[in-house]
Amino acid sequence: MRLTTTTNVSVDGVMQGLGGPDEDRSGGFDRGGWAIPLLDAEAGDYLNQVYGGADAFLFGRRTYEIFAGYWGVMPNPATNPIAAALNSRPKYVVSASLADPQWAGTTVLRGDVATAIAELKADHDGELLVPGSGALVRWLLANDLVDQLDLVTYPVVVGQGTRLFPDSGPDIALELVSSRTTSRGITIQTYRPRGRPEYATATGDPEDVF
Repeated sequence: MRLTTTTNVSVDGVMQGLGGPDEDRSGGFDRGGWAIPLLDAEAGDYLNQVYGGADAFLFGRRTYEIFAGYWGVMPNPATNPIAAALNSRPKYVVSASLADPQWAGTTVLRGDVATAIAELKADHDGELLVPGSGALVRWLLANDLVDQLDLVTYPVVVGQGTRLFPDSGPDIALELVSSRTTSRGITIQTYRPRGRPEYATATGDPEDVF
């Protein structure tokens, strides 16, 4: 399987509570719902295609619980492409404490998670999609398990909340695969990780750079 992470972020990298005011108030976050007023038909169609094309889903614990409490309880999930995919396909959640998941089709991964995910990728075909799940995304990148990184960036500076990447962490070179901008200024960019970045070893003449 190809492991793809798809993350909705603000320009300043915030990914917390994008869907609604009470989605995630941890840490005193009070600016939830920032993405919805900016969502347009093009971005919505893109997300429908991404979720609809996934063969399985991989979550961190917090994102799993948010999704289960919203998408997992829809009365008629077949009427929504995202709900239909999430409710009908295998779901894996990385958690050391989740014992009895109530969302049908869920498997909990614990213990040697890196090996479990590597085996999952090796033994199956298709697309393994990681929605949100910032802490898990950072861990997957650090363990070289990500094949594709999708960023959906909304034209807003939220100014507080959990960000996708912390102030300090591993460095990763990215190859841009595709990029487009919707009518309301949402950018959709696809990258492939390419190991560590290169750094200049000496101070060059600005004229040589620009």
